[in-house]
Amino acid sequence: MADLSVEFAGIRFRNPVLLASGTCGYGQELQPLADLSRIGGLVSKTITPEARAGNKPPRVVETPAGMLNSIGLQNPGLEGFIREKWPFLAGLDTQVVVNIAAPTAGQHGEMAARLDALPGIAGLEINISSPNMKDGGMLFGCNPRAAAEVIGAVRRATRLPVIAKLTPNVTDIAAVARAVEASGADGISLINTLLGMAIDVERRRPVLGNITGGLSGPAIKPVALAMVWKVRQAVRLPLMGLGGISTAVDALEFILAGATVVQVGTATFFNPGAAVEIVEGLAAHCAAHGIERLATLVGALKV
Repeated sequence: MADLSVEFAGIRFRNPVLLASGTCGYGQELQPLADLSRIGGLVSKTITPEARAGNKPPRVVETPAGMLNSIGLQNPGLEGFIREKWPFLAGLDTQVVVNIAAPTAGQHGEMAARLDALPGIAGLEINISSPNMKDGGMLFGCNPRAAAEVIGAVRRATRLPVIAKLTPNVTDIAAVARAVEASGADGISLINTLLGMAIDVERRRPVLGNITGGLSGPAIKPVALAMVWKVRQAVRLPLMGLGGISTAVDALEFILAGATVVQVGTATFFNPGAAVEIVEGLAAHCAAHGIERLATLVGALKV
């Protein structure tokens, strides 16, 4: 058997396949359908300082080769997460990265400091890229200076690995990547969803209650892959790649482009066991090609 383990920003993962934030809830929702101990880890649904009810419905719509969502970061808030969700997550036999978002840089830092006191968290993924959070979110990720301010506030508040999650809805994603690297990020996660829209032509109204939402799924994979490759050339930080990954071949493309770790998101909705199948597919690929350590493929793209 090949060695599938990888190290990312000081976190040791048994394999490079994680479940993406917002697509696996807080682990409990998916546990009956997939063996979470067989994947590298999971990233929690985004937590905000206070509880949020989310956007008005409809909040999800299927699109060709993808999905639009405008959930609006519905969550129980920081203290609700610690009280209601963390006890279960802490007991999982896999690494858990907690995703956070807040309206201000200072509040990001406060959340990081609170979570720093919890034993067992592998790292923090900082969501500066949500297209469905009007008070902050993608606004931070679109501006290198604002992105750096948020990451800097988190870095000063915690000893945990800090992972900046970037938006594709920018002119130059490499500029944002360099800014978060300079402000103390330990790793970068990319990409979050693309801004999208669907229209009901009979009603002549937007399908989503929020009008626009985030596009994910296989349709965005080529965009995500190109951005991972571009950022790989711009920074020295390790990368988490996500966006349309549903098979082991998809995961291998991201790894070759420069991602140390990959996240599986929308695929989980139509195949709850996708992440486990991808782990098995990576092992099979290594066996078929005589690869002893999967990590040797990171950034091995020949151009």
